[in-house]
Amino acid sequence: MRKINFAIILLGAATLGSSCKKFLDINQDPNNPLQVAEKLILPPVEVTVSTQVVGGFNGTNAAYWMQQLSLNQPAPDQETYRILPSDVDNTWTFYLYPNIFNNLKEMMAEARKSGHNEYMAIGKALYAFNLAITTDLWDKVPYSQALQTPSVMKPKYDNQEAVYIGIQQMLDSALYYANKPGSKIVPGGDDYIYQGDMEKWKKFIYLMKARFYLRLTKAPGHDAKLQADSALTALSNAFGSNDDNATVPYPGTAQAESPWYQNTLPGAGGVTMSKTFIDFLANNNDPRLPIIATKDAAGGYSGRVPGDDPVADPTELSLVNTFYAGASSPLFLATYSEALFIKAEATFRKQGAAAAQPVLAAAIRSHMDLLKVPSAAADAYISSRPALTADNALEQIIYEKYVAGFLSIETYNDWRRTGYPQLQLAKNAFVNYIPRRWPYASGEVLTNPQPEQKVTTADRVWWDTK
Repeated sequence: MRKINFAIILLGAATLGSSCKKFLDINQDPNNPLQVAEKLILPPVEVTVSTQVVGGFNGTNAAYWMQQLSLNQPAPDQETYRILPSDVDNTWTFYLYPNIFNNLKEMMAEARKSGHNEYMAIGKALYAFNLAITTDLWDKVPYSQALQTPSVMKPKYDNQEAVYIGIQQMLDSALYYANKPGSKIVPGGDDYIYQGDMEKWKKFIYLMKARFYLRLTKAPGHDAKLQADSALTALSNAFGSNDDNATVPYPGTAQAESPWYQNTLPGAGGVTMSKTFIDFLANNNDPRLPIIATKDAAGGYSGRVPGDDPVADPTELSLVNTFYAGASSPLFLATYSEALFIKAEATFRKQGAAAAQPVLAAAIRSHMDLLKVPSAAADAYISSRPALTADNALEQIIYEKYVAGFLSIETYNDWRRTGYPQLQLAKNAFVNYIPRRWPYASGEVLTNPQPEQKVTTADRVWWDTK
């Protein structure tokens, strides 16, 4: 079990504590919800997104299934595709719907009433970001009727196409509010991602639009080239350097460590690097290997075979190094390198392999720069990579994006969408396939039974067509 992070609890307590006097005011009706300032809602939402969703079970699941990390435990386990409704209950029942969506709804209601445009923009951007995560994991989800209790106690499930239309509309609305005149009360230190810098938030919103346009390259009724064209248009206003990266910082003090530090502690079950990922880096003489992974007991680099029998001492293998898993390492929500990899793929789909070649080189270099790889080593690696052709371009782009997206949940989405990286089934697998989706949460099945819940993890979400 991973060590519990109390950052969210402490932030939530601060929010509630600030309103205690109001609760004790005899002239206030205790049965009616109290107004809470946006600056008290935003911090715990951002921490929940980072620690419990992107860096939580969703993050570890993607890292195991995409064979970047390995879990040194006997099968069946998370690495070998054992995922049950109870495993995903916290993500759905506690983190996404009440802690993120409902709190953002309350924050935006207060912001709308007060005319605080910046909080409206951030609220809509974060809502869209997490709504995409939700539908990408479960396909059909409550959206149009969600969060309407007590009038709607059992919200219907919207199909994924409708949800994605809503996501793009929400991002457009976020841009509308971000471009409105500044408010008297604006976010600052309460915004852990960009400290209230709305120019950076606008770049993030445009990157999300590009990400979600490209997500639908093989969705029914969508044309890959048109999706690529829309992505390229959005990217023209998105990130321009690593300074624009969307990150959540962690101080590294007790109970405020990075989620990947906590995810990889010995108590997490013996998390090591996967042999799949280590071999890919090593075989390509990738200079990022010593930055991403530690040396093994023999002084080299080795990973665990996914699903293999546990080793006696996981520290004999390579572990995640401190750039990503140090106590004070930031968690990345979106990066400049992702923007460039999206651009490389979209350029290939629109203009061909030759046009995508320099964009791919720039994408690799941006990640090398982020990791502070020496320029000469970066140059040597980039020049060693195969020239893009019509036959190999998509594979090469996604493989490089897979490396640059280490520990990103986007690797799982790219794998479902493109088939890359090509992975072998883990040994001792619980099912004879890599799951294409999550089961619905046990709490949701119990309290809101819907016909859509009768699916298996082999069933594909709408945009993940064969």
